[in-house]
Amino acid sequence: MAYYRRGISLLGLIYILIGIYVAWVYEYITPALLKRIAQALLAVFLWFLILLGVDLHIGGNG
Repeated sequence: MAYYRRGISLLGLIYILIGIYVAWVYEYITPALLKRIAQALLAVFLWFLILLGVDLHIGGNG
């Protein structure tokens, strides 16, 4: 019986990690970008708090 394993292989994970490192070194990924992504993810998953008037901006400067 053949089993199908879903997910990413070790080689695929290494490829992605190297890509992230190279993007960081060449400044395609910056701390400001990571902050904006984190804020966007908070807004997506905690949208109900936004409707209640909670400010989800990280660091206060938006």
